[in-house]
Amino acid sequence: MLDRDMSVYDHIGELRKRVIIIASFFFISAIGGFFLAEPIIVYLQQTREAQDLTMNAFRLTDPIKIFMQFSFIIAFVITFPVTLYQLWAFISPGLYERERRVTLSYIPISLLLFLSGLAFSYFILFPFVVNFMNRLAVRLEINQVIGVNEYFQFLFQLTLPFGLLFQMPVVVMFLTRLGIITPAFLVKVRKFAYFVLLVIGALITPPELLSHLMVTFPLLVLYEISIIISRFGYKKVKQAEARLEEELNRK
Repeated sequence: MLDRDMSVYDHIGELRKRVIIIASFFFISAIGGFFLAEPIIVYLQQTREAQDLTMNAFRLTDPIKIFMQFSFIIAFVITFPVTLYQLWAFISPGLYERERRVTLSYIPISLLLFLSGLAFSYFILFPFVVNFMNRLAVRLEINQVIGVNEYFQFLFQLTLPFGLLFQMPVVVMFLTRLGIITPAFLVKVRKFAYFVLLVIGALITPPELLSHLMVTFPLLVLYEISIIISRFGYKKVKQAEARLEEELNRK
């Protein structure tokens, strides 16, 4: 149950503690990212998508910019499960014991979905878009001069948002268990949600229909899966409330 003995200042202090833990872990992970960034950058430049491209630095600071970006992205990925755990630890005093166990299980699921989103966008979407752009440049007889900064910025633009967007089912399940949203609400706003996802897909991908559909369709499927998951979670919440009411009536 909710810890009512804690004052507002106690909650703020607890939140500050969790933020400090996350920031400290991120700082340590960023140091580790300095050692991992170089081999990852070199590997990505040797992939099939990048082999036919000559990476150019149009600014003196482009190499260090890419190196730092990779270091911080590596730190973000490593810190992601720690962030989820600290969030869970902050809100867990307000949950029942069974809810604590259930919501704690969301952390590995969330991490798996995040990595799945990255994998889908990198191994499926990114090669398709790069090959499409290369074929278009050949047909138009355009000699591409690729900037290393622009190449990796484009890679980040396609992959990282997908990792976050794949969190949709877990976020919906979590909010449903907390009673913030319901399956009926998700069905009611489905048209608006579809429109938002279409806009997000347009922002992520280049102005080309097929790649846009490759991004938008999985997002729409994820939304429908989220509705199914929300119905399951909502049913569990109602069952728990019914059992609690029966116990109170017996007393």
